[in-house]
Amino acid sequence: MTIDWKKFAATLAATALLSAGAQPALAQHHHHAHEEAAPAQLTLNNGQKWATDDSLRLGMSHIRDALTAELPAIHAGKATAKQYRALANKTNKQIEFMVQNCKLDPEADAMLHVLLAEIIAGADAMQMKNISAARNGAVKIVLALDNYVTYFDHPGWQGIKHGH
Repeated sequence: MTIDWKKFAATLAATALLSAGAQPALAQHHHHAHEEAAPAQLTLNNGQKWATDDSLRLGMSHIRDALTAELPAIHAGKATAKQYRALANKTNKQIEFMVQNCKLDPEADAMLHVLLAEIIAGADAMQMKNISAARNGAVKIVLALDNYVTYFDHPGWQGIKHGH
């Protein structure tokens, strides 16, 4: 599946609007009649985890590894705005890679969009100069990665290694 990055961002914005209860605004801005609206929350696939592909597993592993490398500084409250911005940039590059190389079926893809919306929101927060907001963005990504392993089948996934 090939997705235009701007189109994907617009879809994520629409998903965020939907989950915030702004359906009238969504109706005006959603021009893709052939696409179903993405679900507002993560669910399992009839009780099973959603399938993943190599690109998704690789991208999520890189996001986890980048975040894990910065956790000691984040936990100690010593991470700088520059460190958070660098982490956000690494995260965004992996999201772009996953979107460009996605080969999931439509239902799994829709679930992935919900998860990626959380990661993108975390990365956006890490771009802020306010260290508290940036730290909250990192926490948002940690929680999204926990959700990833709960809802997506990624054999051999190693969770976030919390360091102090």
